[in-house]
Amino acid sequence: MTIRIATPADLDAIMAIENASFPSDAWSAESMAAELVTEYSHYLVDEDGGEIIGYAGLRSIRGNADADIQTIALVEARRGEGRGRRMLRTLLAEASARGAREVFLEVRADNPGAEGLYISEGFEELARRPHYYQPDNVDAIVMKLDLRRWAAAAQKETTA
Repeated sequence: MTIRIATPADLDAIMAIENASFPSDAWSAESMAAELVTEYSHYLVDEDGGEIIGYAGLRSIRGNADADIQTIALVEARRGEGRGRRMLRTLLAEASARGAREVFLEVRADNPGAEGLYISEGFEELARRPHYYQPDNVDAIVMKLDLRRWAAAAQKETTA
């Protein structure tokens, strides 16, 4: 498993995963390309055998108290291997390094696997946005993580 910073050269592979993972509300290639080069974004790809099988993105302005997980996606055949968790933890570590104290995200209410991952890492539900994801008419669950508490728990995990 190799997680590295995404580059514009990764756009086609990222978009293939994006379109397969989110067929009705995928980001446009133009939006994703802009995210890959913006200084306040931090995107990763997960490679296996030279093939990009996942990606994840963070929006975090250095020195700001909060950050946002923008997306995490893996090719369907590689889900459930812990790769999403590893990318999430890498993004959380980057948010912490940039000075964030809280991390927010939105997850589709019809994605219990992702919701479970976030809960297991310490995210808590703040609110629901009814019918947020269109055209599917699916609610968004807004979640928040206390990054300092997460970092302390992660430190205990590595020293145990």
